[in-house]
Amino acid sequence: MGRLESVGTAAGVSTTTSLESTVGFIINIVLSLIGVIMVVLIIYAGFLWMTAAGEPKKVEKAKDILQAAIIGLVIVLAAYAIASFVVSKLITATTT
Repeated sequence: MGRLESVGTAAGVSTTTSLESTVGFIINIVLSLIGVIMVVLIIYAGFLWMTAAGEPKKVEKAKDILQAAIIGLVIVLAAYAIASFVVSKLITATTT
C-alpha cells in the first residue's frame, strides 16, 4: 500500500468508491445546500411579512420572495429526486 492510500485509509476515505457514487454524492451535497438556502429564504420572507406592519409594499415584497422560494424549493426537490433515481440506476447498471 502506498503512502497516499495509507493516508486515505487513516482518514476514513474508501478507495473502492466508484465514480458514479462520488458524482451522486457531490450532486446530493449541492442540492442539499440549495435546499437549505431555499428554506432560509422562506423563513426570511415570513419574517418580512410579519414585520411589515401592514405596509403593502413590504407585504408584496415578502409575498414575491416567498413565492420564488417555494418554486425554487419544488425545483430543487424534483432535481434531487431525478438525480437520485439516475445515479442509483447508473450504479446498478455499471456494477452488474
